[in-house]
Amino acid sequence: MPRSQRKTTAAPKRVTPKGNNGLKHRREKRQAAAAAPKDSPRTYRPEELLSPHMLLSRFTERATVLLTAVPEEGRPTQAALTAALRQAVLEAFRSREEYVARMVEVDLLAGAPNQSAGSLRKGIRTALLDQGVRCVDSPDGESELFVVVEGNGEAFEVLRPAYVDQATGKLVLSGQLRRLPGGDEAPNGEGV
Repeated sequence: MPRSQRKTTAAPKRVTPKGNNGLKHRREKRQAAAAAPKDSPRTYRPEELLSPHMLLSRFTERATVLLTAVPEEGRPTQAALTAALRQAVLEAFRSREEYVARMVEVDLLAGAPNQSAGSLRKGIRTALLDQGVRCVDSPDGESELFVVVEGNGEAFEVLRPAYVDQATGKLVLSGQLRRLPGGDEAPNGEGV
């Protein structure tokens, strides 16, 4: 009797897919998003998300509910609350507008015809400097901005520059160094 025709009581073996590229998961996620109610918080509603008036009214409502739990002598006035929230919302929108404008500039720079990689990089660095972000290409004198990620030896090679916000002095992204065996100079001419 062929094996396919035999009756068994054992559970059938689970067949694992040959590859997991996430297609099934993404499809299920899209279907769940389509089936979600339209007033779900996951639904993108630009008329609410990008409207200062709507945001302010929602923040004010929520803050009012939260402030009822605070003793009356410690509560700010409604006018002070509204003014602080209005200022925060307007600053957030100004920041978003500035960010979008900079991203548009970078996109235009990247899409310019006959653009070499060097001129593209120079343009992006200029845009970063205009925003107050300093790019540190060498660890000389500023080694605290870099982390060593691999290698052995006394010389260093810069794998990634460090980025510093000049307005706050905070490190935006640390630089990465690779240790190199041998002399005092790295192949790209940078030593520590």
